Amino acid sequence: MRGKAVCNGAATIVNAIATGKGAAFGIRLRTWAEVELTDSKGIKVEIDGFKNEDPGLARRCVENVLDKFGGKERYGAVVRTRSEIPISRGLKSSSAAANAVVMATLRALGIESEPTDAIKIGTRSAIESGVSVTGAFDDACASYFGGVVLTDNTVEKILKRDAMPTDLKVIIDVPSYQIRKNDLPLERIRSLRKVVEIAFEHALMGDYPGAMTLNGLCYSSALDLDQSAAFDALSGGAKGAGLSGTGPATVILVSKNMVDEFIEGFSSRDNLIVTDVSNGSAEGARD
Repeated sequence: MRGKAVCNGAATIVNAIATGKGAAFGIRLRTWAEVELTDSKGIKVEIDGFKNEDPGLARRCVENVLDKFGGKERYGAVVRTRSEIPISRGLKSSSAAANAVVMATLRALGIESEPTDAIKIGTRSAIESGVSVTGAFDDACASYFGGVVLTDNTVEKILKRDAMPTDLKVIIDVPSYQIRKNDLPLERIRSLRKVVEIAFEHALMGDYPGAMTLNGLCYSSALDLDQSAAFDALSGGAKGAGLSGTGPATVILVSKNMVDEFIEGFSSRDNLIVTDVSNGSAEGARD
């Protein structure tokens, strides 16, 4: 009994930590998962290329699927994952991994699940394994469905879905260091609640570049992170630029017709990823 799945990463428009409401959009960086159910007890996790990465999230996702659908006492599992998404940089690697592992486990069991039910198994697993403060329902929905998703994470409700303009290219500045979720200055973040609410209003009105820029300024300030990548990008003609998640990656939106010119002016940074918006659904993907 074996199942496979793939999910895209996502980028922040508005981070939900300050207010409970968040917005994100899908990007074409992928995570693959394969789950093989076994007769032996225990769950073994193999994360390709990241042998020292904590397997707790993937293990918890499988446990919660098996627990929900009655297979916990019957099956163990071997989980294999690989990813194009840099880990702990704010690019939703955990949401993509949780979605992919949950979907692969459901397919191994031969079970069809409502998308939001599958997503909620992953968000619950993210909280339980300590990789997310809120469960990141906004990030998980953007990863699963693609496009823009605005959510109320406090009740795990989708408020709005939209397509991201396809004339935009996504350029990501990825610092070499990681930021983990276990030591965030939550009081500093929540002190910016009123400004983040303004960013969310911009997202509701469809001003996604403006919302992500304002959100990035707020969270970078609260986390005391270098904002030079965002400022340089905006000075170079980007439509929007801001911290993704709690960083440290900066996501930049650039018109496709000026990508080469923009990158040439941004050439002093050698840690760039260039990718596309993902507006499609990951449901049913079996790459």
